[in-house]
Order: sequence, then C-alpha cells, then structure tokens
Amino acid sequence: MGGSVKDVKSKAELDNITKSGEAVIIHFWASWCDASKQMDQVFSHLSTDFPNTHFLAVEAEEQPEISEAFSVSSVPYFAFVKDGKTVDTLEGADPSSLANKVAKVAGSANPGEPAAPASLGMAAGPTVLETVKELAKEIGSSPQANQARPGLSDALKNRLQQLVASHPIMLFMKGNPEAPRCGFSQKVIDILKDETVKFGTFDILSDNEVREGLKLFSNWPTFPQLYCKGELLGGCDIAIAMHESGELREVFRDHGIDTIDSVEAKVSGSENGKGGITQSTGLSTTLTSRLESLVNSNPVMLFMKGKPTEPKCGFSGKVVAILQEEKVVFESFDILTDEEVRQGLKVYSNWSSYPQLYIKGELIGGSDIVLEMQKSGELERILVEKGIVQKETPEDRLKSLITSSPVMLFMKGTPEAPRCGFSSKVVNALKENGVGFGSFDILSDEEVRQGLKVFSNWPTFPQLYYKGELIGGCDIILELRDNGELKSTLSE
Repeated sequence: MGGSVKDVKSKAELDNITKSGEAVIIHFWASWCDASKQMDQVFSHLSTDFPNTHFLAVEAEEQPEISEAFSVSSVPYFAFVKDGKTVDTLEGADPSSLANKVAKVAGSANPGEPAAPASLGMAAGPTVLETVKELAKEIGSSPQANQARPGLSDALKNRLQQLVASHPIMLFMKGNPEAPRCGFSQKVIDILKDETVKFGTFDILSDNEVREGLKLFSNWPTFPQLYCKGELLGGCDIAIAMHESGELREVFRDHGIDTIDSVEAKVSGSENGKGGITQSTGLSTTLTSRLESLVNSNPVMLFMKGKPTEPKCGFSGKVVAILQEEKVVFESFDILTDEEVRQGLKVYSNWSSYPQLYIKGELIGGSDIVLEMQKSGELERILVEKGIVQKETPEDRLKSLITSSPVMLFMKGTPEAPRCGFSSKVVNALKENGVGFGSFDILSDEEVRQGLKVFSNWPTFPQLYYKGELIGGCDIILELRDNGELKSTLSE
C-alpha cells in the first residue's frame, strides 16, 4: 500500500482488494466535478497518513458496475469497506467528516497511538489536519458549498428537456439498440424489448455535451438512464428490479404507454384539449356525475395507487410526500379499488396516467408536474391563492422547526459530524444521558441561523429546546449534566 491512491479499473480488481479483509476507502469521482477535485487533495493526504489502508479511486461513470454496486447517485461519494463489507458511506464534499470516518475505519495513523477523538471532527496526522482545516474553510465559504455540480446553461437545459421528453420512453445509452457499447445498456434494451414497448434512444458517446450535461440534469452520474414521460426511472439495476417485480409494466401502463401488441386495439379517449367534460368523452351521465363528485369531494384530492400510508407505486408516494412536506390536508382515492373510476377519470380529465392531483376541482397534473411546481414555488403559490394553506412567515417556520421534536438541538453540523466543539459537547451530553433528540444544521440555512438569534434572544449556537422552550447553550447543558439534572429537565 505505502500511502498512495490506486485507480481501480474493474469490479474484479476491486473484489480482489476488498476480500483481503483490510480497511478499504473508495472515492467515487467525476472529471467534471470541482468538488471531487478538491476532495481528492484530502484523499491523497489521508493515504499518506494511513499507509496501512487501501485508498482507491473509481471514476463513477466509467465504472458503472462498481458505481451501481455501491448505489452511487452523486459525486463525490466515499465508501468505507472493512472485512469485505461496506461499514459506512459519505456523500458530498465534507473534508472533516471524511477524515473522521477514515480514522474510525482505518484506526490510528500511527500504530500504538489512538486515533483522534471523533468530536474533533478530524483524523490524526499533521498533514491531514492542515489540509482538512484549509479545505473545510475553502469549501464551506464557497457559493457552491454542499453542491457537487456546476449549473447548466439555459440552452443546454432546454435541449436536455426536449431530448428527455422526445419519446414517452427514452433511453440514454452507450451505442444504439442494434449495437450497444456496454453490457448495462444491452440489459436495459433487452428489458424494454421484453416489455414490448416502443422507445427512443440517444447514444451519449456521440455527444459529450449531452453526456456530461445529463449527469447534472438528472443528478445521476452513470449510464444508461431510463426515462418515462420525462421522469428518470433510474439505471440498469433499477430497471432490472422493476422489471422482475412487475413494477415497470405497471408504471408504463399507468402512464398510458401501450405495448406494441395492443396499439391497434386501443380505444382512444377524449379528442378535445384541456380536460373536463367534452361531448366526445362517451362517459355515461351517471359516471360523469360520480367523477365530478369525487373530484370536488375535498379542496385537495389525490387519485393514486394505494393509500397515503401505503402507496402502491413510487409516483403516488412522491406526490403524497410533497403534500405532506407542504403541510396540506388532503383526501385520496385508491384507483386500484375501482376500475370504473380508474378508466373513467382518464377520459374525464384527458390525463392518461396516475397519480392525478386536483385542487378545488381543477386538475394540477401528475407526479412530475407536481414536483416541478414544488421546486419552482408555484405549488405553494396556488395553495395560498386557493385558500388551502396560509403563507408561512419566517417566525412560523422557526416555531415549526423548534417544535418538530420534543428535544430539538440547533447546532453547527450534524450529530454524526459536528462542525464546532460546543455542538459536539452538547451532542455527547445528550447521548450519554440517553436523550433522543432532533437536530438542525444552522450552517445549512442562513435565514434560520440569523432568525433564531432574534427569536430566542440568544446570540450563539448551539441552542437546545424542550417542548418549544429554550433550555440554553453549551454551558447550561453541561452544567445540567454535571448536576445530574439534564435527563429530568428534558423529560418533565
């Protein structure tokens, strides 16, 4: 080993190293990712300070078999392997957390000496210490902190959106269906043929702008990538799992995608444009009346597969999660329990797939539209305009955060990776006393960080709350611990 980083070129090569049982640290990277380049400096220094540990580098896109085996969906990404098993992972550019996790998995940098305490947030070793401090400051102060990817130009984003939506089923692959250039692309082609659906393809090897851009657009670093009605389903392993479970056929069916054998037998629905009742629907008056009643039975109505507590498809689950995040009270109807409603609503709404979300009787759309509206803020605007929710003030948000857990800690970093010694001490005190708690990283949200100082009239962090009431900062918590009063104070 001798303190160097080794580039891994195959899954077989990696397996030979990991089966030794020794500690192995793997850095998944990409050439386009600036954060990967920054973290590579830390990784290289760590390999010097821990010469008895294997440090491996894997280019995520070029080694899709390895990336998919470790469920890599963004870079930089680190996997920590010991005794042939993955014991920890780290996603994103966090030098202190990386050094800390390496120390935990690899042990002391110097045999016979203990590794630095986890509360320090860094590994032992002078070289690493210096590098971590410098890069943590550099990455933490960067406008792209916690963002591993540069932005896309509007022109490229529009082009990718057009490509992704150019066919109901669209596969971005290496090569073409007649001549795939990688085994994973071949597997997905075989699956789609087995599903007997029509699909479009794009050879990412023919256009590097699309190849690199799509990784940012989809936040998915490897190929192939399979899309259904403009929404990413996943890569090869996900396509295989969905195909084997039957979920892939369900997704295609619910998005109105016909099999090749059924195209000629399809009975077309409404020919008119914008939803609602048209004279060409062919629906009976009784069914139309029933659908109208269901659509208007609640201000927010979701027609989905399954129930909110047990969604029967990922797309339905996604919309449920969005509504819950927006704190919207809604009713739902399980279209799997009533075939007449399931088929009739497609015609009534002129929308061929599920889920379908309605607000005050008006169709909003399916999961992809609802997700896009949430990201843009349009969903919140509509909910406020329709009187479904009240616009949340900054003070309301703080109150909601403070009461989100009976014991709530506002700190720098996370309990697993504190970013200051005071936060680390409070975390340790709570854990030592067996107190369960929620936490919020105030470094991740400047509005919360500044607002909480005014709201609580307490200028520093960490801040600990119990049932919405401020207990205090580090000194008060440690005093309560030392007096044996911490647990009782947080359980009254």
